Amino acid sequence: MKTYTISEVAKELNLTVYTLRYYDKEGLMPFVERTHSGNRLFKESDLSALKVIECLKATGMPIKEIKNFIDWCSEGDATLQQRYDMFLERRANVEAQMEELRKTMEVIEHKCLYYKTALEAGTEDIHKEDKIEINS
Repeated sequence: MKTYTISEVAKELNLTVYTLRYYDKEGLMPFVERTHSGNRLFKESDLSALKVIECLKATGMPIKEIKNFIDWCSEGDATLQQRYDMFLERRANVEAQMEELRKTMEVIEHKCLYYKTALEAGTEDIHKEDKIEINS
């Protein structure tokens, strides 16, 4: 079975060693074994768990809630419903973020077209009705 050092894991997941130590301190990595000298030894399954942690973090989930999830995983089948419900909530959260990003992209696309046509015309005056007036 292949094992990884904290530096190798940091490089593999594009994280810092500091971040991994912080996760450990916050109780997000109770599954990671240690050598006799106290160094962390990561297995392939630990990398998979860290990818899930990073995924949850990317959804905006606070570390405290991620810790709850890790605790539920440790408790086994008794917490399957809680974990399922949590992922349903995360999905809804990400869908809302995606909708907001879609709206943001619409504005950006509009402004790209606005400035492209203004550049082609050599003036912004072709958009007089769209122009934002800034009074000094």
